[in-house]
Amino acid sequence: MKENKSQKKARGKKVVSKLKREYPNSKCSLHYSTAHELLVATILSAQCTDHRANQVTPVLFQKYKNPKDFAYADIEELAKDIHSCGYHNQKAKSIQGSSLKIVEDHGGEVPDSMEALVKLPGVGRKTANCILGEMYKVPSMVIDTHMVRIMNLLGFTDTKDAKKIEFELMDVFAKKDWVRLTHMTIDHGRAVCIARRPQCESCILNTLCPSADL
Repeated sequence: MKENKSQKKARGKKVVSKLKREYPNSKCSLHYSTAHELLVATILSAQCTDHRANQVTPVLFQKYKNPKDFAYADIEELAKDIHSCGYHNQKAKSIQGSSLKIVEDHGGEVPDSMEALVKLPGVGRKTANCILGEMYKVPSMVIDTHMVRIMNLLGFTDTKDAKKIEFELMDVFAKKDWVRLTHMTIDHGRAVCIARRPQCESCILNTLCPSADL
């Protein structure tokens, strides 16, 4: 039976409530201390794991201490420094290009609006939403692979288009839960709703999930 909007919202509320009980300490798994460090770490983590990015960033942030250091770095040396994260040449270009724009157009400060962030080289809505939510406390939703997969399984969306999913989920879930929902969903995807072997029988959401294989 097809849910109407209010039924979907009510189920969404229950999902959030169960996730909060199960993952009370969910937070961004990337390590950073400034908005620019988060920007760099997010670019590095694309097509790579957060764990791998976190292995590279301590040494990287010791060597390049601010946007200016990245902006005027030797691009080949920077690519070598991030080699283990994969796609190192492209990521080096994105990190340097966005850092240069931050230095030259934004006075060295990472902008705090979606419009300005997505104009930075290598920054899409996912990275922008991560920075807005984590650094600037702007209600925003990061749609990563876990969110795409699990929100489809939960029947809150039926598309793989990240931007469409973002807006559909914003319509279902309370604004105050947007940032945390991503982190809890990622934790749940890593621990229980694993891509190739979801553990439906032990999943806290199985009674709320139309895809549960019980």
